[in-house]
Amino acid sequence: MKHDLIVFAEDWGQLPSSTQHLIKRLTPNRKIIWINSIGLRKPQFSLHDIKRIYNKLTQPKTLSTFSTSTAPFQTITLKTIPAPKTKFARWIAKKLICYQLAPILKQAQLHQPILWTSLPTVADLCGTLGEYGVIYYCGDDFNALTGVDHVTVSQHETKLVAKANLVLAASMALYNKFPQHKTRYLPHGVDFQLFNHFASRAHDLPNNNRPTAGFYGSLSHWLDYDLLNNIIANNPDWNFVFIGKKTFNKPPFLNHSNLYLLGEKPHTMLPQYSQHWQVSLLPFIDNAQIRSCNPLKLLEYLATGTPIISTPFTAVIPYKSVVNIAQNATEFSMNLQSIKTTWHNTKTVNTIEKNKRLQQIALSKQQTWDAKAQQLEQWLDLL
Repeated sequence: MKHDLIVFAEDWGQLPSSTQHLIKRLTPNRKIIWINSIGLRKPQFSLHDIKRIYNKLTQPKTLSTFSTSTAPFQTITLKTIPAPKTKFARWIAKKLICYQLAPILKQAQLHQPILWTSLPTVADLCGTLGEYGVIYYCGDDFNALTGVDHVTVSQHETKLVAKANLVLAASMALYNKFPQHKTRYLPHGVDFQLFNHFASRAHDLPNNNRPTAGFYGSLSHWLDYDLLNNIIANNPDWNFVFIGKKTFNKPPFLNHSNLYLLGEKPHTMLPQYSQHWQVSLLPFIDNAQIRSCNPLKLLEYLATGTPIISTPFTAVIPYKSVVNIAQNATEFSMNLQSIKTTWHNTKTVNTIEKNKRLQQIALSKQQTWDAKAQQLEQWLDLL
């Protein structure tokens, strides 16, 4: 029999993370219980955090049963103390979680369950849930995340790694942080069919006879806004589209007439944008988080076959043969103007450019989430 799973991750139903992509593709005869986020940072006195706390305290523990073609599983929201710092608060949080989970796990009758966590703050729960083993899936450098108590999270992560039977790292920078004898490299995959198969053009994508450069993802501190404001201002013949949640207090963009902030969109709708703009952007700033990241959107961009312009960062280097890497605003603009020439006259798309786009698609097709899940299945079976 397969090991069942107790999964601690982000809230189910948000923009799908790598954990969501992997877990929902595991074999259907494996029971899975998904626990929504127990918190990674202390809540702030903001409307967003107040609403989130209220929802977690008032919603029933069992939110829903989510079924896919591969694995049905139950999602659970627990009442807990977000990111407790003191020993006493951590003890209270652990007891509170165990008290709520015990009857759920007993009723589920799991077979040799593996405790899977993508959150370091689950470290205190290891050994208390009757689990057969522990997997830590690390997709971010938590010591570089904004708004996180780095000292406390680092303590949790050290404890979690010591208790884990297997550590999975989404990037080589993360892989090199952990003990090699128990760590495996599991880079992100792509829903190739979603992003490669034709999608109709989104109705709110600019349609003004100018080419469009686009980005989707959180509009947060990891984007280089000085670079972007320069590029947008110096390329008035381009539309610049940004899709995603705004996480800044003060708008970092200047007032550009060719800038379009379209807000958040469902993940399944993203190909309606990325397949129909002329350039996909990866304008990341150079910081510790980006050096350790492996952005999901990179492979998704590649799958569309659309030209990509990126700042240099570790995860993009293996794809430098098919991605236009720009060191500064001038190089970004040069690449944009070159691509614009091709867009205006499709007959000028030469053999080299066509092969580059085909190679993009081929590279992403080798990295599907289905293939990643098959590798994960093998590692699970060895525990």
